[in-house]
Parts: sequence; C-alpha cells; structure tokens
Amino acid sequence: MNLNRLQTLFNSFGKKAKKLVKDKDQTLAKIQEGIKKATLHKGALTDVWQQLQLLFSLAKDYANGSYTQLSKRSVVTVIAGLLYFISPIDLIPDFIVGLGFIDDIYILTLIYKQIAKDLEKYQVWKDGQRTTIHI
Repeated sequence: MNLNRLQTLFNSFGKKAKKLVKDKDQTLAKIQEGIKKATLHKGALTDVWQQLQLLFSLAKDYANGSYTQLSKRSVVTVIAGLLYFISPIDLIPDFIVGLGFIDDIYILTLIYKQIAKDLEKYQVWKDGQRTTIHI
C-alpha cells in the first residue's frame, strides 16, 4: 500500500470535510450513506465494526448538535475518514474482494487512535445519556 498516496488522498477528503461540517443536513446525509455502506459490507469490516459504529455515532451526535464537546479538528478528521470510507475513489477500490477495504480500515483505525481521548469522553457522555431519565 502506497502510504504517501493514501495520505494525499485522505488530505483531499479533509478539505471536503471542512466545508461539509458547516452544513448539518449534508453532514447527516453523508453519515447515513456511510452507515448504509458499512451495513452492506459488515462482514468485511468485522475487525473494526465497533470502532466504526462509535465514529458514526460521534459524527451524528456532533452534526445534530447533541454532542458539542469535540474540537473542530477532531470532527473534521472523523468526517474526512467517513468521506474516505464512502467514496468509490480510494487507494484500493472496494469492489476488489478481500482487499477492497484494507485502505479504509487503515484510515479508520488511524483516526480512531488519533482521537482516542475524544472518543473516551464521548463514550462517557453517551453512556450518561442512556442512564438519564427524561421527564
């Protein structure tokens, strides 16, 4: 895998993500598109399924305004990763059976590690939301 080309590709998605984050509806639409794609290819994503679900959840809660305790840099990084994931144009085309998601998994794993502290805080917040009783 050509890591320099992968980095260049990912950076281009970062630029798109900076613009997208400003539009809540479009951001939520892209997140839904990503969830749909992930669900269709769950078998190929087994190793990162839980991480991917947490990233989708974080992006969705940020976009809809439920969770705002995230730096702009982190949210742009997450959205860029999700854009990379849903894009048909990436380093290894997704239609290549057995290999197509290697680059996507690599990117998503890097993002997960890069914002791990943010994800821990988000998970605590999310767990708190489940235990809060709304009257």
